[in-house]
Amino acid sequence: MGTPSYSDSASVASSPLAGDLHDAVRRRAEEIYIRSGRVEGRDAENWRQAEIEIRREAERSTRRSAVVVKVNGVQYVGEYRPERSEGYLPGEFRPGAPVAVRLDGNKMFVKRPNGKELETTVVQKIG
Repeated sequence: MGTPSYSDSASVASSPLAGDLHDAVRRRAEEIYIRSGRVEGRDAENWRQAEIEIRREAERSTRRSAVVVKVNGVQYVGEYRPERSEGYLPGEFRPGAPVAVRLDGNKMFVKRPNGKELETTVVQKIG
């Protein structure tokens, strides 16, 4: 275990395929229609609401976040899913501050200030 320094974090999002999105919106619009008492004449409203809900869910479920740490001159980019990070919030590590890191295959475990480990998947090695 070394004392590399934390350097940055980033998040990226990807979007689902257009056809899948359209089908999901159609199904959600129907659910909204049923939930709201099958009121006629609200097709456009139901569709807009369904689009908002589905896009929000798709963005949330595909969001990935990453931490970058430097170990012996090599930068490791480790991605993690926020919903599986046991409450980790970006900013727990100060840029340049030493942190304890454990590498195991394609996994990188970064010790958090609260003593828990943030499990990441190494997606890039630089240097």
